[in-house]
Amino acid sequence: MVSSVYIHIPFCEKICHYCDFIKFFYEEQMADDYLVALENEMKINIENPKKKMKTIFVGGGTPTALNNRQLTKLVKMIDHYFDVESAEEYSFEANPGDLTEEKIRILKEHGVNRISMGVQVFDDVMLEQLGRLHRVKDVYQNVNDLVRAGIDNISIDLMYSLPNQTLGHFEETLDEALQFDLPHYSAYSLQIEPKTIFYQRYKKGKLTKPPEEIEADMYELLRREMKNKDIQQYEISNFAKPGFESKHNLTYWNNDYYYGFGAGSHGYLPGERIINIRPFPAYVEAANKTGKPVLHIEKIGRKEQIEEEMFLGLRKSEGVSIPRFEEKYQVKMEKLYGDELTQLEKRGWIDRDPHFVKLTEEGKPFGNEVFQSFLLEKDL
Repeated sequence: MVSSVYIHIPFCEKICHYCDFIKFFYEEQMADDYLVALENEMKINIENPKKKMKTIFVGGGTPTALNNRQLTKLVKMIDHYFDVESAEEYSFEANPGDLTEEKIRILKEHGVNRISMGVQVFDDVMLEQLGRLHRVKDVYQNVNDLVRAGIDNISIDLMYSLPNQTLGHFEETLDEALQFDLPHYSAYSLQIEPKTIFYQRYKKGKLTKPPEEIEADMYELLRREMKNKDIQQYEISNFAKPGFESKHNLTYWNNDYYYGFGAGSHGYLPGERIINIRPFPAYVEAANKTGKPVLHIEKIGRKEQIEEEMFLGLRKSEGVSIPRFEEKYQVKMEKLYGDELTQLEKRGWIDRDPHFVKLTEEGKPFGNEVFQSFLLEKDL
C-alpha cells in the first residue's frame, strides 16, 4: 500500500540565498548524531527489514555533503530497512562539486540508479549571486564521472526569473543544459520565500525579479525548447524523455502513499499526513527517545483525499485518470464534479475524454482557479 519512501538529509556546506528548505550547516559530529537518530526512526517505524519499495528518494539539504564514512553508513542503513534491489528507482540529490568519484562509487555499489543535481544556472557569476558553491565546470565533471561509473539516469534542476536575468540569458543556460542530452530536466521560477537572504534583500528594495511577462516568456521558451528536443513535459515543471519520468515524484502527483523520514520530512499514510519536527536538537532527541519525531498529524478524510487527487493530478500533462479515480474512490467523477467540469470546459480551461481530465494550454495560467473548482462543499 505504501510504495515509496523519502529520506531527508538536511546538511549543506553553504546555505543558498533563496532556499527555505529544512537545512543546517554541515558539521561532522552533528551529521553523526543525525544518522543515529534517523536510523532509530526507521527501526521503530519499519516493522520488517528489507521492506519492498517502488521508489526511494534521498533529498535535502545535500545528501552528498556527508563524508565518505557517513554516506556509506547511510546507504547501508537504507539497504537494511528497504529492499533496494527491487526498487524501480533509487534517487539521490547531489550538489555539483560535492560528488567525488569515491562518493559516486559508494552510491553505485549500494544500488543508487538515479542522480538529481541542483545546477540552477550555467553562469558562474550568477551562481555566486545565488550563494551556490559550485561552478559550471563542476557540472561537466560530475556528469562525466557519473556516466563513466554507469549512472546515466541523471536529472538537473534549473531556475529562471532570477535577479538580473534576461530572456536571452535564460536561453543560453537552457541551450547549455540541453547539450548534455540528459533524460530528465526540472525547471522552477525563483520564489522569494520568507526567512531567506533574498527575502531580506527584497524587503529592503535591494533585489528585484524580472517582470511577470518576462517570467511567462521564459516558461514558454522552456517548454518550446524541451519540445524541440523531444523531451516531453509531463508535469508543470518537469520534462523527460519517454520512460525517464521521475517515478518518485509521480508518487506525489498520483496522490499515492509514502513514508517520510528525517527532520521536517512529510509522510502520507492511509488517513493521515505526518509532519516531522524541524529543529535539529528536537528532532534528534525525539527520534532517539521514541522513534516518533512527529510535530503534527493531519487527518485526511475521503473528501480531502479526493480534492488532493484532483489538484495534484492536474499538475501532470496527462491530467487525472478518470478510470483510476473511479476505481480508487468508488464514485463517478461526473457525479461529484459534473457541473464544475462542464463550466471549466466551456471556459476552455480543461479538456476531457472518457479517460482523462487535463488542463488545456489556455487553462494552465489559471491553474489555481481551476483547482479551487474541485473543493467539495461537504464531507463524503
